Amino acid sequence: MSLALDALILATGWTHVLLAPYTKVEESFNLHAVHDVLMYGVAPSSLPNYDHFVFAGAVPRTFIGSVLLAWISKPAIYLASSFGLVPSKFELQVIVRLVLASINAVGLCLIRHAVSRRFGRPTGLYYTLITCSQFHVPFWMGRTLPNMFALFPVNLSAYLLIARAPNTLKPSQRSVIVSIALLVFSAVVFRAEVAALAGALVLQSIYSGHTTFWRAFTVGAISSLASIAFTVSVDSYFWGQPYLWPEWHSIYFNVVEGKSADWGTSPAHAYLTSHLPKLLLSALPLSLFAAFSSSPRRLVSLVFPSAVLVGAMSALGHKEWRFIVYIVPVWNVVAARGMSAMVSQRKSSLLGRLLFVAAFGALLANLGATALLTVAGMRNYSGGHAMAILNTRASGPVNAHIANLALQSGASLFTHVHAPPYPAFLANTSGAWVYDKTDNPASFAGYTHLVAESAAPVAAGSGGAFGFLGRKKDGAGAGWTELGSVSGFERWALDLGLLRQGEEGAGMLERAQGVLRLEERPRLWVLERTGK
Repeated sequence: MSLALDALILATGWTHVLLAPYTKVEESFNLHAVHDVLMYGVAPSSLPNYDHFVFAGAVPRTFIGSVLLAWISKPAIYLASSFGLVPSKFELQVIVRLVLASINAVGLCLIRHAVSRRFGRPTGLYYTLITCSQFHVPFWMGRTLPNMFALFPVNLSAYLLIARAPNTLKPSQRSVIVSIALLVFSAVVFRAEVAALAGALVLQSIYSGHTTFWRAFTVGAISSLASIAFTVSVDSYFWGQPYLWPEWHSIYFNVVEGKSADWGTSPAHAYLTSHLPKLLLSALPLSLFAAFSSSPRRLVSLVFPSAVLVGAMSALGHKEWRFIVYIVPVWNVVAARGMSAMVSQRKSSLLGRLLFVAAFGALLANLGATALLTVAGMRNYSGGHAMAILNTRASGPVNAHIANLALQSGASLFTHVHAPPYPAFLANTSGAWVYDKTDNPASFAGYTHLVAESAAPVAAGSGGAFGFLGRKKDGAGAGWTELGSVSGFERWALDLGLLRQGEEGAGMLERAQGVLRLEERPRLWVLERTGK
Protein backbone atom coordinates (compact mmCIF):
# COMPACT_ATOMS: atom_id res chain seq x y z
CA MET A 1 0.00 0.00 0.00
CA SER A 2 2.79 2.42 0.91
CA LEU A 3 4.55 1.89 -2.43
CA ALA A 4 1.26 2.32 -4.29
CA LEU A 5 0.61 5.67 -2.60
CA ASP A 6 4.09 6.91 -3.45
CA ALA A 7 3.58 5.78 -7.03
CA LEU A 8 0.27 7.66 -7.14
CA ILE A 9 1.96 10.91 -6.09
CA LEU A 10 4.67 10.43 -8.72
CA ALA A 11 2.17 9.46 -11.42
CA THR A 12 0.04 12.52 -10.68
CA GLY A 13 2.98 14.87 -11.19
CA TRP A 14 4.06 13.06 -14.35
CA THR A 15 0.54 13.16 -15.76
CA HIS A 16 0.38 16.92 -15.46
CA VAL A 17 3.76 17.26 -17.21
CA LEU A 18 2.69 15.05 -20.10
CA LEU A 19 -0.71 16.72 -20.46
CA ALA A 20 0.82 20.21 -20.54
CA PRO A 21 4.45 19.84 -21.69
CA TYR A 22 4.95 23.47 -22.68
CA THR A 23 6.02 26.28 -20.35
CA LYS A 24 5.31 29.93 -19.58
CA VAL A 25 7.61 32.94 -19.46
CA GLU A 26 7.92 32.68 -15.65
CA GLU A 27 9.72 29.38 -16.13
CA SER A 28 11.92 30.49 -19.00
CA PHE A 29 15.08 31.59 -17.18
CA ASN A 30 15.64 28.30 -15.38
CA LEU A 31 14.44 26.25 -18.34
CA HIS A 32 16.81 28.01 -20.73
CA ALA A 33 19.64 27.76 -18.22
CA VAL A 34 19.07 23.99 -18.12
CA HIS A 35 19.06 23.99 -21.93
CA ASP A 36 22.39 25.83 -22.08
CA VAL A 37 24.04 23.64 -19.46
CA LEU A 38 22.96 20.50 -21.34
CA MET A 39 23.88 21.81 -24.79
CA TYR A 40 27.06 23.78 -24.15
CA GLY A 41 28.43 22.55 -20.83
CA VAL A 42 29.76 24.78 -18.08
CA ALA A 43 33.31 25.47 -19.26
CA PRO A 44 34.29 29.17 -19.40
CA SER A 45 34.49 29.03 -23.19
CA SER A 46 30.85 27.90 -23.33
CA LEU A 47 29.32 30.70 -21.29
CA PRO A 48 29.15 33.34 -24.08
CA ASN A 49 26.63 31.07 -25.84
CA TYR A 50 24.20 31.18 -22.92
CA ASP A 51 20.80 32.76 -23.55
CA HIS A 52 20.73 34.86 -20.37
CA PHE A 53 23.36 37.26 -21.64
CA VAL A 54 20.89 38.40 -24.32
CA PHE A 55 17.60 37.90 -22.45
CA ALA A 56 18.59 38.47 -18.85
CA GLY A 57 15.24 39.53 -17.39
CA ALA A 58 14.55 42.24 -14.82
CA VAL A 59 16.87 40.77 -12.18
CA PRO A 60 19.49 38.00 -12.24
CA ARG A 61 18.45 34.55 -11.03
CA THR A 62 20.55 31.81 -9.55
CA PHE A 63 21.96 29.04 -11.73
CA ILE A 64 22.26 26.59 -8.84
CA GLY A 65 18.91 24.88 -9.34
CA SER A 66 19.27 24.79 -13.12
CA VAL A 67 22.76 23.30 -13.08
CA LEU A 68 21.79 20.64 -10.55
CA LEU A 69 18.64 19.77 -12.49
CA ALA A 70 20.57 19.50 -15.75
CA TRP A 71 23.16 17.19 -14.19
CA ILE A 72 20.55 15.04 -12.47
CA SER A 73 18.60 14.79 -15.74
CA LYS A 74 21.55 13.54 -17.80
CA PRO A 75 21.22 9.83 -16.87
CA ALA A 76 17.50 9.92 -17.69
CA ILE A 77 18.23 11.64 -21.01
CA TYR A 78 20.87 9.11 -21.98
CA LEU A 79 18.60 6.24 -21.00
CA ALA A 80 15.69 7.65 -23.00
CA SER A 81 17.90 8.31 -26.02
CA SER A 82 19.22 4.75 -25.95
CA PHE A 83 15.62 3.55 -26.40
CA GLY A 84 14.99 6.01 -29.22
CA LEU A 85 12.63 8.16 -27.16
CA VAL A 86 14.35 11.48 -27.94
CA PRO A 87 13.72 12.25 -31.62
CA SER A 88 14.22 15.99 -31.08
CA LYS A 89 15.34 18.58 -28.54
CA PHE A 90 11.79 19.12 -27.35
CA GLU A 91 11.70 15.71 -25.68
CA LEU A 92 14.60 16.89 -23.52
CA GLN A 93 12.32 19.57 -22.08
CA VAL A 94 9.76 16.91 -21.16
CA ILE A 95 12.41 14.71 -19.55
CA VAL A 96 13.85 17.59 -17.53
CA ARG A 97 10.40 18.50 -16.29
CA LEU A 98 9.65 14.87 -15.40
CA VAL A 99 12.86 14.76 -13.37
CA LEU A 100 11.92 17.94 -11.49
CA ALA A 101 8.43 16.55 -10.87
CA SER A 102 10.04 13.37 -9.53
CA ILE A 103 12.26 15.31 -7.13
CA ASN A 104 9.29 17.21 -5.74
CA ALA A 105 7.28 13.99 -5.60
CA VAL A 106 9.98 12.55 -3.34
CA GLY A 107 9.48 15.49 -0.97
CA LEU A 108 5.72 14.91 -0.89
CA CYS A 109 6.24 11.17 -0.36
CA LEU A 110 8.57 11.83 2.55
CA ILE A 111 5.89 13.96 4.20
CA ARG A 112 3.38 11.16 3.60
CA HIS A 113 5.68 8.66 5.33
CA ALA A 114 6.10 11.05 8.25
CA VAL A 115 2.32 11.56 8.50
CA SER A 116 1.69 7.80 8.45
CA ARG A 117 4.20 7.27 11.21
CA ARG A 118 3.00 10.07 13.46
CA PHE A 119 -0.76 10.10 12.83
CA GLY A 120 -1.43 6.63 11.46
CA ARG A 121 -1.68 5.02 8.02
CA PRO A 122 -5.26 6.14 7.33
CA THR A 123 -4.19 9.77 7.73
CA GLY A 124 -1.29 9.12 5.36
CA LEU A 125 -3.77 7.72 2.85
CA TYR A 126 -6.03 10.76 3.13
CA TYR A 127 -3.02 13.05 2.78
CA THR A 128 -2.14 11.35 -0.50
CA LEU A 129 -5.68 11.55 -1.85
CA ILE A 130 -6.00 15.23 -0.95
CA THR A 131 -2.62 16.10 -2.47
CA CYS A 132 -3.20 14.21 -5.71
CA SER A 133 -6.71 15.60 -6.17
CA GLN A 134 -5.55 19.23 -5.97
CA PHE A 135 -4.43 21.27 -8.96
CA HIS A 136 -1.66 23.77 -8.25
CA VAL A 137 1.08 21.68 -6.63
CA PRO A 138 0.71 18.64 -8.97
CA PHE A 139 0.45 20.87 -12.06
CA TRP A 140 3.41 23.09 -11.16
CA MET A 141 5.75 20.67 -9.36
CA GLY A 142 7.40 19.85 -12.68
CA ARG A 143 7.77 23.47 -13.82
CA THR A 144 11.05 25.33 -13.57
CA LEU A 145 9.87 28.20 -11.38
CA PRO A 146 12.33 29.20 -8.64
CA ASN A 147 9.50 28.36 -6.22
CA MET A 148 9.49 24.75 -7.41
CA PHE A 149 13.24 24.50 -6.83
CA ALA A 150 12.65 25.79 -3.30
CA LEU A 151 9.74 23.41 -2.72
CA PHE A 152 11.85 20.29 -2.19
CA PRO A 153 14.07 21.63 0.63
CA VAL A 154 11.00 23.23 2.25
CA ASN A 155 9.17 19.89 2.13
CA LEU A 156 12.25 18.11 3.44
CA SER A 157 12.24 20.52 6.36
CA ALA A 158 8.56 19.74 7.04
CA TYR A 159 9.29 16.02 6.89
CA LEU A 160 12.02 16.30 9.53
CA LEU A 161 9.68 18.17 11.87
CA ILE A 162 6.74 15.79 11.43
CA ALA A 163 8.59 12.45 11.34
CA ARG A 164 8.51 11.08 14.85
CA ALA A 165 6.69 8.45 16.88
CA PRO A 166 3.08 9.26 17.89
CA ASN A 167 3.96 9.44 21.59
CA THR A 168 6.93 11.77 21.03
CA LEU A 169 5.99 15.26 22.15
CA LYS A 170 8.62 17.21 20.23
CA PRO A 171 11.01 16.80 17.31
CA SER A 172 14.64 16.05 17.97
CA GLN A 173 16.97 19.00 18.28
CA ARG A 174 18.89 17.68 15.28
CA SER A 175 15.72 17.73 13.14
CA VAL A 176 15.00 21.30 14.19
CA ILE A 177 18.54 22.44 13.40
CA VAL A 178 18.59 20.77 9.96
CA SER A 179 15.14 22.17 9.19
CA ILE A 180 16.27 25.70 9.99
CA ALA A 181 19.35 25.26 7.82
CA LEU A 182 17.29 23.99 4.87
CA LEU A 183 14.87 26.91 5.07
CA VAL A 184 17.70 29.43 5.33
CA PHE A 185 19.39 27.87 2.29
CA SER A 186 16.14 28.03 0.31
CA ALA A 187 15.60 31.67 1.26
CA VAL A 188 19.14 32.77 0.43
CA VAL A 189 19.44 30.88 -2.85
CA PHE A 190 15.98 30.40 -4.38
CA ARG A 191 13.17 32.48 -2.90
CA ALA A 192 13.53 35.14 -0.22
CA GLU A 193 9.98 34.73 1.10
CA VAL A 194 10.98 31.37 2.62
CA ALA A 195 12.81 33.48 5.24
CA ALA A 196 9.40 34.07 6.84
CA LEU A 197 9.03 30.31 7.33
CA ALA A 198 12.54 30.09 8.75
CA GLY A 199 12.00 32.97 11.17
CA ALA A 200 8.68 31.56 12.36
CA LEU A 201 10.22 28.13 12.89
CA VAL A 202 13.04 29.65 14.94
CA LEU A 203 10.59 31.55 17.16
CA GLN A 204 8.36 28.54 17.59
CA SER A 205 11.26 26.21 18.39
CA ILE A 206 12.69 28.57 21.00
CA TYR A 207 9.28 29.16 22.60
CA SER A 208 8.52 25.42 22.71
CA GLY A 209 11.93 24.54 24.09
CA HIS A 210 12.96 22.53 21.03
CA THR A 211 16.20 24.50 20.79
CA THR A 212 17.92 27.44 22.41
CA PHE A 213 18.26 30.98 21.11
CA TRP A 214 22.03 30.77 20.74
CA ARG A 215 21.92 27.43 18.95
CA ALA A 216 19.27 28.69 16.55
CA PHE A 217 21.18 31.94 16.01
CA THR A 218 24.42 30.04 15.35
CA VAL A 219 22.79 27.66 12.88
CA GLY A 220 21.02 30.52 11.12
CA ALA A 221 24.17 32.60 10.85
CA ILE A 222 26.35 29.75 9.61
CA SER A 223 23.70 28.59 7.13
CA SER A 224 23.23 32.12 5.83
CA LEU A 225 26.93 32.77 5.34
CA ALA A 226 27.55 29.38 3.76
CA SER A 227 24.56 29.77 1.42
CA ILE A 228 25.57 33.29 0.43
CA ALA A 229 29.12 32.14 -0.27
CA PHE A 230 27.77 29.24 -2.35
CA THR A 231 25.39 31.28 -4.49
CA VAL A 232 27.85 34.16 -4.92
CA SER A 233 30.61 31.83 -6.10
CA VAL A 234 28.38 29.92 -8.53
CA ASP A 235 26.38 32.83 -9.92
CA SER A 236 29.30 35.25 -10.20
CA TYR A 237 30.84 32.67 -12.51
CA PHE A 238 27.77 32.14 -14.70
CA TRP A 239 26.78 35.81 -14.90
CA GLY A 240 30.32 37.13 -15.30
CA GLN A 241 29.80 39.63 -12.47
CA PRO A 242 31.89 39.65 -9.29
CA TYR A 243 30.19 39.24 -5.91
CA LEU A 244 26.76 38.59 -7.41
CA TRP A 245 24.01 37.42 -5.04
CA PRO A 246 20.95 37.04 -7.29
CA GLU A 247 18.30 36.75 -4.59
CA TRP A 248 19.49 39.95 -2.94
CA HIS A 249 19.01 41.73 -6.28
CA SER A 250 15.48 40.34 -6.36
CA ILE A 251 14.74 41.58 -2.83
CA TYR A 252 16.12 45.03 -3.59
CA PHE A 253 14.28 45.31 -6.91
CA ASN A 254 10.90 44.00 -5.74
CA VAL A 255 10.73 45.10 -2.10
CA VAL A 256 13.14 47.99 -1.50
CA GLU A 257 12.46 49.72 -4.82
CA GLY A 258 8.86 48.44 -4.89
CA LYS A 259 9.08 47.38 -8.53
CA SER A 260 6.92 44.31 -7.94
CA ALA A 261 3.92 46.67 -7.86
CA ASP A 262 4.47 47.22 -11.60
CA TRP A 263 3.01 43.72 -12.11
CA GLY A 264 -0.15 44.69 -10.25
CA THR A 265 -1.28 44.97 -6.65
CA SER A 266 -3.97 43.19 -4.64
CA PRO A 267 -5.75 44.00 -1.39
CA ALA A 268 -4.27 42.74 1.88
CA HIS A 269 -6.90 40.02 2.19
CA ALA A 270 -6.21 38.52 -1.26
CA TYR A 271 -4.32 35.49 0.05
CA LEU A 272 -7.07 34.62 2.50
CA THR A 273 -10.01 35.26 0.20
CA SER A 274 -8.61 34.21 -3.18
CA HIS A 275 -5.24 32.45 -3.34
CA LEU A 276 -5.57 30.09 -0.36
CA PRO A 277 -8.97 28.74 -1.42
CA LYS A 278 -7.62 28.11 -4.93
CA LEU A 279 -4.46 26.42 -3.65
CA LEU A 280 -6.13 24.27 -1.03
CA LEU A 281 -9.58 23.69 -2.55
CA SER A 282 -11.51 21.39 -0.17
CA ALA A 283 -8.44 20.99 2.05
CA LEU A 284 -9.39 24.37 3.52
CA PRO A 285 -12.74 23.31 5.05
CA LEU A 286 -11.24 19.95 6.03
CA SER A 287 -8.51 21.85 7.90
CA LEU A 288 -11.12 23.91 9.71
CA PHE A 289 -12.88 20.72 10.79
CA ALA A 290 -9.57 19.40 12.10
CA ALA A 291 -9.16 22.54 14.20
CA PHE A 292 -12.39 21.75 16.04
CA SER A 293 -11.92 17.98 16.32
CA SER A 294 -8.21 17.60 17.17
CA SER A 295 -5.83 18.91 19.77
CA PRO A 296 -5.28 22.57 18.80
CA ARG A 297 -1.77 22.52 20.20
CA ARG A 298 -0.67 19.74 17.85
CA LEU A 299 -2.05 21.64 14.87
CA VAL A 300 -0.65 25.04 15.84
CA SER A 301 2.89 23.70 15.63
CA LEU A 302 2.17 22.64 12.04
CA VAL A 303 0.47 25.79 10.75
CA PHE A 304 2.16 28.61 12.69
CA PRO A 305 5.06 29.07 10.22
CA SER A 306 2.57 28.96 7.35
CA ALA A 307 0.43 31.63 8.99
CA VAL A 308 3.47 33.86 9.44
CA LEU A 309 4.38 33.45 5.76
CA VAL A 310 0.88 34.38 4.62
CA GLY A 311 0.86 37.37 6.95
CA ALA A 312 4.24 38.57 5.74
CA MET A 313 3.32 38.23 2.07
CA SER A 314 0.00 39.98 2.69
CA ALA A 315 1.92 43.11 3.68
CA LEU A 316 3.29 43.40 0.12
CA GLY A 317 1.18 44.92 -2.61
CA HIS A 318 2.01 42.42 -5.36
CA LYS A 319 0.58 38.99 -4.56
CA GLU A 320 0.77 35.68 -6.38
CA TRP A 321 -0.21 32.18 -5.30
CA ARG A 322 3.32 30.90 -5.90
CA PHE A 323 4.70 33.08 -3.10
CA ILE A 324 2.84 30.95 -0.54
CA VAL A 325 2.68 27.61 -2.37
CA TYR A 326 5.09 26.08 0.17
CA ILE A 327 2.34 25.93 2.81
CA VAL A 328 0.11 23.55 0.80
CA PRO A 329 1.73 20.22 1.83
CA VAL A 330 1.60 21.10 5.54
CA TRP A 331 -1.99 22.32 5.31
CA ASN A 332 -2.83 19.05 3.56
CA VAL A 333 -1.52 17.26 6.64
CA VAL A 334 -3.99 19.21 8.76
CA ALA A 335 -6.74 18.52 6.23
CA ALA A 336 -5.92 14.80 6.35
CA ARG A 337 -6.32 14.95 10.12
CA GLY A 338 -9.71 16.53 9.61
CA MET A 339 -10.75 13.93 7.06
CA SER A 340 -9.59 11.14 9.37
CA ALA A 341 -11.74 12.57 12.16
CA MET A 342 -14.76 12.77 9.84
CA VAL A 343 -14.39 9.24 8.50
CA SER A 344 -13.80 7.71 11.93
CA GLN A 345 -17.13 8.90 13.33
CA ARG A 346 -19.63 6.17 14.18
CA LYS A 347 -21.66 5.26 11.10
CA SER A 348 -24.63 4.24 13.24
CA SER A 349 -25.51 7.90 13.72
CA LEU A 350 -26.86 10.28 11.11
CA LEU A 351 -24.04 12.74 11.84
CA GLY A 352 -21.43 10.03 11.31
CA ARG A 353 -22.90 9.06 7.95
CA LEU A 354 -23.15 12.67 6.85
CA LEU A 355 -19.53 13.35 7.80
CA PHE A 356 -18.39 10.24 5.94
CA VAL A 357 -20.19 11.36 2.77
CA ALA A 358 -18.90 14.93 3.19
CA ALA A 359 -15.31 13.75 3.52
CA PHE A 360 -15.29 11.86 0.25
CA GLY A 361 -17.51 14.48 -1.36
CA ALA A 362 -14.68 16.93 -0.65
CA LEU A 363 -12.32 14.73 -2.66
CA LEU A 364 -14.78 14.56 -5.54
CA ALA A 365 -15.10 18.34 -5.46
CA ASN A 366 -11.30 18.57 -5.65
CA LEU A 367 -11.21 16.24 -8.63
CA GLY A 368 -13.92 18.18 -10.42
CA ALA A 369 -12.18 21.52 -9.92
CA THR A 370 -8.83 20.03 -10.88
CA ALA A 371 -10.25 18.53 -14.07
CA LEU A 372 -11.58 21.93 -15.15
CA LEU A 373 -8.34 23.72 -14.28
CA THR A 374 -6.22 21.08 -16.01
CA VAL A 375 -8.24 21.18 -19.22
CA ALA A 376 -7.97 24.98 -19.20
CA GLY A 377 -4.25 24.77 -18.47
CA MET A 378 -3.65 22.43 -21.40
CA ARG A 379 -5.09 25.11 -23.69
CA ASN A 380 -3.09 27.93 -22.18
CA TYR A 381 0.23 27.37 -23.98
CA SER A 382 -0.49 28.70 -27.45
CA GLY A 383 3.17 29.49 -28.17
CA GLY A 384 4.24 25.89 -27.71
CA HIS A 385 1.47 24.61 -29.98
CA ALA A 386 2.33 27.25 -32.58
CA MET A 387 5.97 26.14 -32.56
CA ALA A 388 4.84 22.56 -33.14
CA ILE A 389 2.91 23.71 -36.22
CA LEU A 390 5.93 25.66 -37.48
CA ASN A 391 8.33 22.78 -36.92
CA THR A 392 6.14 20.21 -38.67
CA ARG A 393 4.59 22.20 -41.53
CA ALA A 394 7.25 24.68 -42.63
CA SER A 395 9.54 23.70 -45.49
CA GLY A 396 12.74 24.87 -47.09
CA PRO A 397 15.30 27.18 -45.49
CA VAL A 398 13.49 28.82 -42.60
CA ASN A 399 14.10 32.19 -40.97
CA ALA A 400 11.19 32.52 -38.56
CA HIS A 401 10.24 35.40 -36.32
CA ILE A 402 8.55 34.48 -33.03
CA ALA A 403 6.12 36.99 -31.55
CA ASN A 404 6.21 38.09 -27.94
CA LEU A 405 3.02 36.23 -27.01
CA ALA A 406 4.48 33.00 -28.34
CA LEU A 407 7.62 33.51 -26.25
CA GLN A 408 5.46 34.02 -23.18
CA SER A 409 3.35 30.92 -23.76
CA GLY A 410 5.61 28.04 -24.69
CA ALA A 411 8.14 28.91 -27.40
CA SER A 412 11.20 27.87 -25.41
CA LEU A 413 14.71 27.12 -26.70
CA PHE A 414 13.84 23.42 -26.56
CA THR A 415 11.20 24.04 -29.25
CA HIS A 416 13.93 25.25 -31.64
CA VAL A 417 14.19 21.68 -32.86
CA HIS A 418 15.71 22.47 -36.27
CA ALA A 419 18.45 24.80 -35.05
CA PRO A 420 21.74 24.06 -33.31
CA PRO A 421 22.99 23.33 -30.75
CA TYR A 422 22.12 19.65 -30.77
CA PRO A 423 23.00 17.06 -28.13
CA ALA A 424 25.59 14.49 -29.19
CA PHE A 425 23.04 11.76 -29.94
CA LEU A 426 21.20 14.16 -32.30
CA ALA A 427 24.35 15.43 -34.00
CA ASN A 428 23.14 14.29 -37.44
CA THR A 429 19.89 16.22 -37.20
CA SER A 430 19.36 17.95 -40.53
CA GLY A 431 18.45 21.59 -40.85
CA ALA A 432 19.76 24.84 -39.50
CA TRP A 433 16.72 27.03 -39.14
CA VAL A 434 16.80 30.49 -37.62
CA TYR A 435 14.36 31.22 -34.80
CA ASP A 436 14.44 34.98 -34.24
CA LYS A 437 13.15 36.38 -30.93
CA THR A 438 13.78 40.06 -31.79
CA ASP A 439 11.21 42.23 -30.06
CA ASN A 440 9.13 44.45 -32.35
CA PRO A 441 11.13 44.22 -35.59
CA ALA A 442 11.08 47.17 -37.98
CA SER A 443 10.41 44.95 -40.99
CA PHE A 444 9.47 41.35 -41.83
CA ALA A 445 11.16 41.48 -45.23
CA GLY A 446 13.92 39.05 -44.29
CA TYR A 447 11.70 36.40 -42.71
CA THR A 448 10.33 33.34 -44.43
CA HIS A 449 7.93 32.43 -41.62
CA LEU A 450 6.17 34.19 -38.76
CA VAL A 451 4.63 33.04 -35.52
CA ALA A 452 2.43 36.13 -35.27
CA GLU A 453 -0.22 37.62 -33.02
CA SER A 454 -2.34 38.50 -36.05
CA ALA A 455 -3.35 36.78 -39.25
CA ALA A 456 -2.15 39.90 -41.09
CA PRO A 457 1.23 40.99 -39.70
CA VAL A 458 2.19 44.64 -39.78
CA ALA A 459 5.77 45.80 -39.26
CA ALA A 460 6.52 47.89 -36.20
CA GLY A 461 6.98 51.00 -38.26
CA SER A 462 3.48 50.58 -39.72
CA GLY A 463 1.71 51.41 -36.48
CA GLY A 464 0.60 47.97 -35.30
CA ALA A 465 0.76 47.58 -31.53
CA PHE A 466 3.65 45.29 -30.58
CA GLY A 467 4.28 44.97 -34.30
CA PHE A 468 1.51 42.41 -34.85
CA LEU A 469 -1.90 43.64 -33.78
CA GLY A 470 -2.75 45.65 -36.87
CA ARG A 471 -4.64 44.00 -39.75
CA LYS A 472 -4.59 44.51 -43.49
CA LYS A 473 -7.77 44.83 -45.50
CA ASP A 474 -7.01 41.82 -47.68
CA GLY A 475 -7.50 39.40 -44.74
CA ALA A 476 -4.60 36.97 -44.74
CA GLY A 477 -2.07 39.69 -45.58
CA ALA A 478 -0.33 40.17 -48.89
CA GLY A 479 2.56 37.77 -49.44
CA TRP A 480 1.74 35.42 -46.57
CA THR A 481 -0.18 32.18 -46.36
CA GLU A 482 -1.44 30.59 -43.19
CA LEU A 483 0.04 27.24 -42.14
CA GLY A 484 -2.12 27.03 -39.06
CA SER A 485 -3.52 28.93 -36.12
CA VAL A 486 -3.75 28.27 -32.41
CA SER A 487 -6.62 29.14 -30.11
CA GLY A 488 -6.18 29.58 -26.38
CA PHE A 489 -8.34 29.28 -23.32
CA GLU A 490 -10.65 32.23 -22.74
CA ARG A 491 -13.08 31.10 -20.03
CA TRP A 492 -15.48 28.45 -18.85
CA ALA A 493 -19.01 29.49 -19.83
CA LEU A 494 -22.01 28.35 -17.79
CA ASP A 495 -25.44 28.31 -19.45
CA LEU A 496 -28.06 27.00 -17.02
CA GLY A 497 -30.79 28.00 -19.42
CA LEU A 498 -30.11 24.88 -21.46
CA LEU A 499 -31.51 22.78 -18.64
CA ARG A 500 -34.78 24.67 -18.69
CA GLN A 501 -35.26 24.86 -22.42
CA GLY A 502 -33.62 23.25 -25.38
CA GLU A 503 -34.05 22.51 -29.03
CA GLU A 504 -37.01 20.38 -29.97
CA GLY A 505 -36.14 16.74 -29.68
CA ALA A 506 -33.06 17.37 -27.54
CA GLY A 507 -33.06 15.32 -24.37
CA MET A 508 -31.95 16.39 -20.92
CA LEU A 509 -28.58 14.61 -21.29
CA GLU A 510 -27.75 16.37 -24.55
CA ARG A 511 -28.66 19.73 -23.06
CA ALA A 512 -26.71 19.06 -19.87
CA GLN A 513 -23.55 18.42 -21.88
CA GLY A 514 -23.62 21.99 -23.15
CA VAL A 515 -24.27 23.67 -19.82
CA LEU A 516 -20.55 24.04 -19.13
CA ARG A 517 -18.38 24.68 -22.13
CA LEU A 518 -14.84 25.83 -22.68
CA GLU A 519 -14.55 28.95 -24.79
CA GLU A 520 -11.40 29.79 -26.73
CA ARG A 521 -10.26 32.57 -28.99
CA PRO A 522 -7.51 32.70 -31.64
CA ARG A 523 -4.15 33.64 -30.17
CA LEU A 524 -1.40 32.96 -32.71
CA TRP A 525 -0.99 32.36 -36.42
CA VAL A 526 1.83 30.54 -38.20
CA LEU A 527 2.46 32.20 -41.55
CA GLU A 528 4.67 31.35 -44.50
CA ARG A 529 5.86 33.81 -47.11
CA THR A 530 4.45 33.00 -50.53
CA GLY A 531 6.74 32.77 -53.55
CA LYS A 532 9.85 32.39 -51.38
